[in-house]
Amino acid sequence: MPLNSEQVRYLRGLAHHLKPVVMVGQKGVSETLLAEVDQALAHHELIKVSIASDDREERQLLGQEICAHCHAETIQRIGKITVLYRPAKKPKIQLPH
Repeated sequence: MPLNSEQVRYLRGLAHHLKPVVMVGQKGVSETLLAEVDQALAHHELIKVSIASDDREERQLLGQEICAHCHAETIQRIGKITVLYRPAKKPKIQLPH
């Protein structure tokens, strides 16, 4: 599901007003958290995840782990916020070509 730069830019614009729906705490990534992210992506397609770690590399690794497990794509990372996208079976978001 590779996205081109125009599609990524479009999704970043849509994500701008969103609030984080999932927060990764000190316990890190658990099965419960992954199930919550998976459910949120199935419902919304585009979500923000807040990762509470102060270490930049750890935040990046946790984001990659979540993406790999949920078959999602990282759209943007700013500080402790990561924006994830995964199209639904019946997509609500119409991406530009």
